[in-house]
Amino acid sequence: MMKKQLSLLLGGLLLASSLVACGAKGSTASTTAATSDKETAAESTTAKEGESKAEGASSDSSDFKAQILFCGSTSLYPIMSSLASSFTEKYETWDKVDASFPKENISIYVAPGGSGVGVKAAVDGTADFGMLARDIKDKEVESLGKDYKSFEVAKDALTVSVSSKNPNADKLENLDTETLQKIFDGEYTKWSQVDSSLSDDEIHVYIRDLSGGAYEVFQKAVMGDKEITPSATQSASMTELATNVANDPNGIGYVGFGAFNKANKESTVLKEIKVDGVEASEEKILSGDYKIQRPVMFVTGKTITKNEQAFIDYVFSETGYDAVVANGYIPAFTK
Repeated sequence: MMKKQLSLLLGGLLLASSLVACGAKGSTASTTAATSDKETAAESTTAKEGESKAEGASSDSSDFKAQILFCGSTSLYPIMSSLASSFTEKYETWDKVDASFPKENISIYVAPGGSGVGVKAAVDGTADFGMLARDIKDKEVESLGKDYKSFEVAKDALTVSVSSKNPNADKLENLDTETLQKIFDGEYTKWSQVDSSLSDDEIHVYIRDLSGGAYEVFQKAVMGDKEITPSATQSASMTELATNVANDPNGIGYVGFGAFNKANKESTVLKEIKVDGVEASEEKILSGDYKIQRPVMFVTGKTITKNEQAFIDYVFSETGYDAVVANGYIPAFTK
């Protein structure tokens, strides 16, 4: 009995240290599997169509690890969390997923922390998979090594958004890149500087924190060599960013396509502004016409085990497709 308690304690300490490395602060979701007397926290995962079958997965049962940890992007986090929970509720123990697996509780943890943190965790081995909401860099691929694999779950874009309460909302239909630069670098501080027909109210800029993939995407697609104003309010997640913009009548920010759709699900609280005359619609994102867009994916640099592959296959199933849509994103795979 004491050995069992010690094993559980050591496992908990190992998980806690991994979550700290992922930047998590007790915000990961969990479910309980009522199998024997263990409690398991569960969350989610994802994978790229065409790479989501068991080909190349490790089958050495002696190295079986019941826990899987995903870390990184706050944009991918809600998708992965819901899928991990539904996967755990459906199967509870690994032997119900595949009879060749041992009867151990399924434990799939998803920790938010930002794209950069996610890649670092995958490189360091403190997480099995790193979640990103941006393109992966060549140096990151190199750091992950010869077994690098990527799994694109969804397509996303950054919508330039203002609150529906903004007194200028009806007049703000389109902004070109140069004007956006002047707003986000702080050269324009009042709406009347954008256009003389707009109010003289101050502009409040909202962005993701510097560890988020969105910050890098917006910097590359819009800002170029210009820096975002230090007075911009940083948000810890895309959901928080959407809320901040929606609640500020003079706010403007780059809200993710998924977060924008979820925020407007019950009522319209955010208004999207076209960029260079192009709207952030599903059609324009998929065609590439809308330029502020990004992949939402997870990566690893290690050999994928059979139970990890089983969960990846679940992510790229019809259930996974529906989870992506439910979270407001565009699936990067077909049903």
